[in-house]
Amino acid sequence: MANATNYLEDAVLDHVLGKGARDFTSPAALYVGLFTAVADPEAGTVTEVSGNGYVRSAVTFNTASGGDATNSGDITWAAATGGSWGTITHLGVYDAATNGNLMLVGSLTASKTVDVGDIFQISDTNLTVSLA
Repeated sequence: MANATNYLEDAVLDHVLGKGARDFTSPAALYVGLFTAVADPEAGTVTEVSGNGYVRSAVTFNTASGGDATNSGDITWAAATGGSWGTITHLGVYDAATNGNLMLVGSLTASKTVDVGDIFQISDTNLTVSLA
């Protein structure tokens, strides 16, 4: 996952450089959202899954090393109910379970169709975030 959104780029630059009105504070919790389409990752123009039992899933990350950070523990969504979630092509990291700011966007190495009863999961350390 390598696409920081404009929101995050500005917040981190302001924080690191001590400029601007923002003093970025790490969010209290982070959540992964699943996308069926991404038009502009930096602008955060995405189509997030909705309905059929879908909610963002909480995630924690290991301490960064070598310019990368990986998820700590499995990230698991509840089974799709009442209908398909469609074909998941990308995911993103948000600072809230609903609404909030999309901070990072990345594509899956392989798209995955989530049908009724399917459970989507990202195994421990398989989500890598890099600002390099």
